[in-house]
Amino acid sequence: MSKVLVWVEHDNASVKDATLAAVTAAGQLGEVTALVAGSGSAAAAAGAAQIAGVAKVLHADDTAYANALAENVAPLIAALLADYDAFVAPATTNGKNIAPRVAALLDVAQVSDILSVEGPKTFTRPIYAGNAIATVESSDAKLVVTVRGTAFAKAEATGGSAAVEAVSGPGD
Repeated sequence: MSKVLVWVEHDNASVKDATLAAVTAAGQLGEVTALVAGSGSAAAAAGAAQIAGVAKVLHADDTAYANALAENVAPLIAALLADYDAFVAPATTNGKNIAPRVAALLDVAQVSDILSVEGPKTFTRPIYAGNAIATVESSDAKLVVTVRGTAFAKAEATGGSAAVEAVSGPGD
């Protein structure tokens, strides 16, 4: 089974709804590990541990991750992906900022704004301003994917009991 790392969108206190759809999409790819990177974000990590379908939560608490700057967060994610097959982020402003940098650091193509998971490396996504839907397949060893939040059902925000593990990265 594949291992999938999901970027948790949060405000250092609680998990944002866009993450719940990303967890649902990631669950169709494999076992889900959530990554909470922030400053003083223990409450967000605890919230992520409660999400149904999350097996483990990685928590990087450092002032460098306080504002979710892609320049600081992408190297952390790229380093963690040595143990994972895919990286999934919600297609939010932060997700769309972080994912391309992660893909560039890994030298893989990013699959943006997916609408459905058709297979282990096959997805549908909108093209031509949403007037057509393309089925795309990645041939890269690692997947970097952003998920359109309205295309997937939201995972239950409670009911999970994932362990929280502290991790560190390169920082600022």
